Amino acid sequence: MQADFTTLPAADRYRLLTNFIGPRPIALVTTRSVGGHDNAAPMSFFNVFSQDPPIVILGIQRRADGHEKDTVHNIRRTGEFCVNMVDMALADAMILCGVNFAPDVDELAFAGLPAASCRQIGASRIATTPCAMECRVERIIDYPSRAIILGEVLEMHVRDDCLDAQGRYVNPAVYQPIARLHADNYIVADRQFELKKPASMAPYEAARPALKERT
Repeated sequence: MQADFTTLPAADRYRLLTNFIGPRPIALVTTRSVGGHDNAAPMSFFNVFSQDPPIVILGIQRRADGHEKDTVHNIRRTGEFCVNMVDMALADAMILCGVNFAPDVDELAFAGLPAASCRQIGASRIATTPCAMECRVERIIDYPSRAIILGEVLEMHVRDDCLDAQGRYVNPAVYQPIARLHADNYIVADRQFELKKPASMAPYEAARPALKERT
């Protein structure tokens, strides 16, 4: 099969991209509405792209009617947002937050998620999330159907039980994030394994002459 993306309809491009690029981590993004309500929305077009400066990126599509989603509207107005990572304990609430509520609905309260104050931004964070990242907008790149939002991480809140004894790395027995595959299919990181680079390239270098002879 060949897919020419220069002629393929957008819906088919979306289907192929999201089917094969995965799993994609989920950002449950919290923002503050103009009326002071907590908005929460799951985003699977999300990842980290830099540590210096610390940059995360969201890709948020417009609604079917062409209007911007409340999350984008709030981010443009306030210049800030919070990324809450999602594990199985938050999965059902995360899906509920994906419903298109009216702007004046407090979605954290509706989903039964406890809100906590952020330290450097006005939006709330989810108190029970494994990790919350307070972000300030670095820039927004607008396309006709989507906004690409770059956010600089100002502060990270990490639940203590998610870290190892040294407080340096996550504890894989506790922090098992879920991610989206395609359509309504998700995956949980409950089967983790290590792949380490070889300590020495000597065995591979020794095998190289033999490989050349065969070719």
